[in-house]
Amino acid sequence: MRISTAQIYALGSDAIGRTQSALFDTQQRIASGRRMLVPSDDPIASAQAIVTTQAKSRMERFGANIATATETLSLEESILGDVTDALTEIRTLAVRAGSGSLADADRASLATELEGRLVQLVGLANSMGADGSYLFSGFQLHTPPFTKVSGSYVYNGDQGQRELPVADGRDIPISDGGQDLFAAVKTGNGIFAARAAATNAGSGLIDTGSVINPAALSDHTYRLQFAVAAGVTTYDVLDVTTATTVSAGNAYTAGSAITVSGMQVTVSGAPATGDQFTLAPAGRQSVFATVQSLIATLRIPGGTTAGRTAIASGISVALQDLTHAQDAVLTTRASLGARLQELDTLASGNDERSLQYNTTLSQLQDLDYNQALSDFSRQQLALEAAQKSFLQVSGLSLFSFM
Repeated sequence: MRISTAQIYALGSDAIGRTQSALFDTQQRIASGRRMLVPSDDPIASAQAIVTTQAKSRMERFGANIATATETLSLEESILGDVTDALTEIRTLAVRAGSGSLADADRASLATELEGRLVQLVGLANSMGADGSYLFSGFQLHTPPFTKVSGSYVYNGDQGQRELPVADGRDIPISDGGQDLFAAVKTGNGIFAARAAATNAGSGLIDTGSVINPAALSDHTYRLQFAVAAGVTTYDVLDVTTATTVSAGNAYTAGSAITVSGMQVTVSGAPATGDQFTLAPAGRQSVFATVQSLIATLRIPGGTTAGRTAIASGISVALQDLTHAQDAVLTTRASLGARLQELDTLASGNDERSLQYNTTLSQLQDLDYNQALSDFSRQQLALEAAQKSFLQVSGLSLFSFM
């Protein structure tokens, strides 16, 4: 077969070009550390790498949200720890104020100290996060949860609970509204509240009470009304809701249980004629109102029987309500602990998945340097051989043999 000079040059340059291209591709892979420079190098591996990269990116977003959620919840837990300490101090002051050896001036001093604790408690309830948003205002991020209006503290937030996605199908709450924590705390024993009338003149005190027959409970309000005649004390039980008398002329014995519609209470001391005690379904009030009521109680003069009884009754009520406030904070802190533990578990799982994704991507994309360097040397040798052989072939001429 005859080969023209033009064919020799074309075939030679084409072979050199292909060898140079292969050498250049290998050099680019070595420089980038990647096995695939373009998807066409390995379409199947490229598709797998895209899916794995997307999964890794989603996991990284979850990881960032986990870090944010952990930081926010840790701050909230720390603040609620301070709230717990403040409520414990308030409770300690209330117990101290119940000592019969204290004078009016001593109780007034304790009331002043309680005012400072109240300011501290409100400040904690209005705490802000690192981003400047209020922690306990629900979705009202830039609205102070509690403000003082006409002497009472009003909740300005909502019931919203902010959430962050931290895993596929899992959005974790990163905030708790101040409504249940501070503004709407149970009163009494949680089922009903036993209260003495502010106008009572005797030394009668009523305890927290308990439920002995849940089936007999109703949403009615009842009143125990006492009378003293000829040294004998009796009481009537009135249904305030229906304005009817349940029973009348019941003999009173100090410390004996009184049962009304599934509720049982004990009245001690010596009630005076006209003294009243109410049994009403437990309501809700703010912890700030509880402390304010306690402060007002400690400023009552204790020089009379009625005054001393009002102080003892007010302190007893405050201690009941403070117990519910502490329980509300404890419940929320338990929830925070569970959420933080879950975040720790998710973070640990993300670390493991991140390692798996990196391993998979490395297997799909990373270059085998030993193989690549071997290919580079082989291709470099092939290029040099092609160049030298082309020079020799292109230099052949019949005139060289004449």
